[in-house]
Amino acid sequence: MGSDDAIDFYKRRALDWVDDRSRQKAFFEKVWLDRFCALAQPGGVILDLGCGPGKPMASYLLMQGFDVCGIDSSPAMIALARENFPDRDWLLGDMRLLALGRRFGGILAWDSFFHLDFDDQRRMFPIFRVHADIGAPLMFTSGARHGEAIGSLYGERLYHASLAPDEYRALLAANDFQIVAERMEDPACGGHSIWLARRMEDR
Repeated sequence: MGSDDAIDFYKRRALDWVDDRSRQKAFFEKVWLDRFCALAQPGGVILDLGCGPGKPMASYLLMQGFDVCGIDSSPAMIALARENFPDRDWLLGDMRLLALGRRFGGILAWDSFFHLDFDDQRRMFPIFRVHADIGAPLMFTSGARHGEAIGSLYGERLYHASLAPDEYRALLAANDFQIVAERMEDPACGGHSIWLARRMEDR
């Protein structure tokens, strides 16, 4: 299994995921989203990679006064995002092939980046770099250690992968991102492992 299998899963099971997420009461991502927002230029445009239906992550960013450009590989997810927020920019596409020719005031890849395989994850860091304004925050979730994990959702296998923390640190540094915070398996955030970095000046 690999990146393409995870992409195919969300293309087929998007409505199931949206239905489950809409029932969740807890918004445990809020603390980290607030840290992300505090680093972003007020009113800037946030690039949301794996945006899903635009809820709850993008909708929270919009409430904080940011604009959002969302990317997702699932046609059903993008259709829902366009329905939920018709005046925003929602693009059907694969983050691995991203080349928008513009920079953003922040980049978010929450619960999406970690569905990519090892090499696809490594190739994402130059993509992050060319799409981030100087000073823009980048936040993504990963695993806590190097390895692959095959989860189960709706009776199907779902692929996840992670590089080692030291490799993430090296990739961020090599692409002009400075780490602001990192937390492995944060108990206050549903056990997520979170990276928050900021784009520095070109070297």
